[in-house]
Amino acid sequence: MERIDYALPWSHLGSDRSISVFRFGRGVRKAYIQANLHADEFPGMRTAWELKKRLAELEERGLLKGIIELVPVANPLGLGQLILGNHQGRFDAGSGKNFNRDFVELSELVASQLDGHLGSDPNANVQLIRRTMSNVLANLPPASSQLQHVQRLLLSHACSSDVVLDLHCDAEAVVHMYALPQLWPKLTSLAAHIGSQVGLLVEVAGGNSFEESCSLPWLKLSRMFPQVPVPLACVAVTVELGGQADTGCIENKAHAEGILAFLAEQDLIGGDWPDAIHPPCEAMPLEGVELLFAPHPGVVSFIRKPGDWIEIGDEVLEVIDPLSDRVGTVCAGTSGLLFAIARQRYAQPGFLLAKVAGREELRGGNLLND
Repeated sequence: MERIDYALPWSHLGSDRSISVFRFGRGVRKAYIQANLHADEFPGMRTAWELKKRLAELEERGLLKGIIELVPVANPLGLGQLILGNHQGRFDAGSGKNFNRDFVELSELVASQLDGHLGSDPNANVQLIRRTMSNVLANLPPASSQLQHVQRLLLSHACSSDVVLDLHCDAEAVVHMYALPQLWPKLTSLAAHIGSQVGLLVEVAGGNSFEESCSLPWLKLSRMFPQVPVPLACVAVTVELGGQADTGCIENKAHAEGILAFLAEQDLIGGDWPDAIHPPCEAMPLEGVELLFAPHPGVVSFIRKPGDWIEIGDEVLEVIDPLSDRVGTVCAGTSGLLFAIARQRYAQPGFLLAKVAGREELRGGNLLND
């Protein structure tokens, strides 16, 4: 195992921050796994620790067939944002920006340097594109903030990878995943290994999240250069490992073993690995996710729980005003899987309380709720 520590610039006087990358194995193929980009989401960090121990064992046994890079703590900035005992790890306290938005959009920058240099060999094209991505990132103007520096650093490690796993979680939720529709056939096995209950698929979700910044440039480049073979060479996925409280030993060990089994199927790990114990989950369009909001202020009571299948018109939750005795019952407007709910039990009007993944498209534009 090699440990690479990057000191972050712009630290406050008397304090230093760093990002640590743990590199295991050798080879041509590479996987990159990071956790805690939203710094108040800890199941990924817990799973990453299990992966770290297991990867060291596998490396010692000579079973790694490629490089696997692991970043257990991808966001030390947000990790330190404890305000009056509450962790605020989703948004940068200084700028208000979501830590998982506005990553560098590589396709246009890379395409300008590729014209006339791509050929008929898809493998050679992949290697050229990866080198160009790395060069583009290295030659950008200096980062203007610590957040931007962190984002570029993480992307510089991921853009040369065959597989990218960005480990997150929701508030209270079942395991679910976000990815490009074109990548889903390669990700169904991962979904089955970790017990994902739904795959949410879209080409452009909006916001330029980390996972999208890794996978979408390959799709765009394949369309910009249709005369030459440009494979979708980065299988990137956002993995939501349940809810924020799901940091138990048993489930996170299982998630780690499922991820390792998937990486073995991608020819990055040798040895014998068990088949997935879960059935493959259904994929649904991200445009089909219905967001349910509070109709008025009050205390929230959930009638249904994450993992339930909801039909149109089913009651999902109530918002109760104990002063006026007003009860606002929120019903589903689509049939689908209730996959995530809010942790807060007091809401104001317009507060997002639940998400239902349906088969029919309902929304367009920017599909990521901040």
